[in-house]
Amino acid sequence: MINKKLTIIPIALSLFCLTRPADAKMSKDQAYSLFSQANQSFREANSAKNLDQAKRFYEKAALAFERIIDEGQVKNARLYYNLGNAYFLKGDIGKAILNYRRAEKLDNSDANIQKNLTFARSRRIDKVVTKTEKRVLQTLFFWHYDFSIKARFLFTCIFFGIVCICVAGIVWFGRSAPWMVPAIICAILTTCFLVSLVVESRTKAGKIPGVITIKEVVARQGDGQNYAPSFKEPLHEGTEFDLLESRPGWLHIKLFNDNDTWIPQDSAELM
Repeated sequence: MINKKLTIIPIALSLFCLTRPADAKMSKDQAYSLFSQANQSFREANSAKNLDQAKRFYEKAALAFERIIDEGQVKNARLYYNLGNAYFLKGDIGKAILNYRRAEKLDNSDANIQKNLTFARSRRIDKVVTKTEKRVLQTLFFWHYDFSIKARFLFTCIFFGIVCICVAGIVWFGRSAPWMVPAIICAILTTCFLVSLVVESRTKAGKIPGVITIKEVVARQGDGQNYAPSFKEPLHEGTEFDLLESRPGWLHIKLFNDNDTWIPQDSAELM
């Protein structure tokens, strides 16, 4: 029953995963028990004789994961990853993308998370095309968009270390030594990666991402049903956005093509 393009990681639990706040509503033993139930539900879904039966087992696994997150206060990348898998396999693209992104936020270096998120995005109905200007920026500043935060931090440290070694060589041997060129190149690279990290941290600090989680929703030009639709077609599950503003019952959102619109609050979930 498992889609061959979806990477499934066996459900596992470690003591680290069960680090919970003191006020958690669920004991460690209860959390372990729910993990066992989720694992069993996955196995039963994978061996189910028909799709409807499999979906029921995947939904059962997803509910167990959500109880661990909500009541056990356990939040880690592996848990959100497997929750995303459960939702994807039961056909809920919106909540699958939401939980893959939550997993990515906790561990953006995991290749399996990135692979499944990309695959889930390819299955959604809405194709929000990035504006040309943004695509040009993504090409010119590829290191900012293509490398993870951990990779950029590592490169910053490496290049800065090389700069320090080169400067020490220049001080010791003089400017005529072959240290100047690598020092300048590594200084430039250090600056590029460092600026990228600063920009990302400031950008993320002011952003609240979200995902549409219902089958479809009519996006409107204001915070009420009396406003005209923003687009000819409704938005569908899995469409991602950044929150601009929230009002009672409504969210003012910006799509990835920079179009802004309003949707009912219960049509989406925020990260």
